[in-house]
Amino acid sequence: MKYLIVIPTYNEAENIGLLIEEINRVLIGFDFSILIVDDNSFDGTLEIIKELEKKYNNLFLYKRKAKLGLASAYIDGFNYGIGLGFDCFIQMDADFSHSPKYLVEMFEKLNDYDVVIGSRNILKGSVKGWSFLRNFISKGGSFYSRIVLGCPIFDLTGGFNGWRKDILDRIKLNKIISRGYCFQVEIKYKAYKIGARIKEFPIIFENRKFGKSKMSAKIFLEAFVNIFRLRFYC
Repeated sequence: MKYLIVIPTYNEAENIGLLIEEINRVLIGFDFSILIVDDNSFDGTLEIIKELEKKYNNLFLYKRKAKLGLASAYIDGFNYGIGLGFDCFIQMDADFSHSPKYLVEMFEKLNDYDVVIGSRNILKGSVKGWSFLRNFISKGGSFYSRIVLGCPIFDLTGGFNGWRKDILDRIKLNKIISRGYCFQVEIKYKAYKIGARIKEFPIIFENRKFGKSKMSAKIFLEAFVNIFRLRFYC
């Protein structure tokens, strides 16, 4: 199968070059490509990616005109890859919070499952480097979403996920209503509702190596409210 790793970026110059190098080191022997979906970074991120494109023929850049949000970044990335004939897609953060060492296991599990979730909230999964409050909010968000939606997935809010193309086709990406981090919940919930074979496996989620988190209280509040919309809309 052909795998496409989709990584949204916005001002990730301190991380993105190191991440691309590490992914290529870990995945020697696999048929994969990396797509960076960048929202017009101004800190040198674009220049780093363009330079690495000369080194890696499996690296692609999808440059957008402005900061358009996480949901549309992934949707644009998935659609781009579908158009190029990729079979499986990986969602991954640019800041090393999702370690490339888990990619081999994720690739292998996609042979048997439609959706594979790198989970912080199951046995042997955890978070390192977060404050008690942020960890509480994250776990509480997944628990709250699971209860409201009646969905058995333990890490609904996590962003390290693998998808087979046919499931993305059945989900109908053009009908996703979420615009921010609630996207992670919505796409998993829709996969569950159509009967996708879903597998969670444990990961250690580590706080970003460099740069500033894009997460905020406003984003959490927006997601909290939007969960109810998903319950009645989807």
